[in-house]
Formats: sequence, C-alpha cells, structure tokens
Amino acid sequence: MYQQLAIAAYVVVIFLTLRDIRIFRRTQLLSYRKGALKGLLASSVVLLGALVVGTNSDLGLLIVLIGLYINRKGAREDVFEDTVAMERLLGKTDYHETN
Repeated sequence: MYQQLAIAAYVVVIFLTLRDIRIFRRTQLLSYRKGALKGLLASSVVLLGALVVGTNSDLGLLIVLIGLYINRKGAREDVFEDTVAMERLLGKTDYHETN
C-alpha cells in the first residue's frame, strides 16, 4: 500500500516537471525553468523515498514528503488566457516568448 502511494507521488512529480519543461520551452520564462529544475531534484528525492519504503515504510514516506515539499513552486506568470482545462493540464500556453 505504501509503495503504491510513493509511486503515485513520483508519477505526479514527474508529470508536473514535464509540464513545466514544456511551458518553459514555449515561453522562455525563468520561473518555469526554476520550477522544472526543482521538479528534477524533487523527483530524485521522491524516487529515493519510494525505494526506501520497501524496507522501512515510515522513513520512506518521510523522504517522499520531503521530496513533495521540495517540489513546491513559487509565484508564476500567467501564461494561460483562453485555454481549456485539459490544455492547461498538458501545458499548452497562449503566451509565447515574443509577447
């Protein structure tokens, strides 16, 4: 049960990191670059926690929670104007670097 929870947290962090990378490539906004870099660090910590859960569930989940805390993102620019929720989820933006 705890292993599945840790793996789900890892998948979510990776998904959000890939979304930040896509938005950064489209807009060249530094806040999304910073978020992607924090996401890479956080995904490494969460993966370590997911591996530790197999031997010590309490310590492993603590490491996963630390990774999720690292993944916190700061204030961001508004890059979504007329996009629907599914496009926002996938990282499609209306903002481009020439705007």
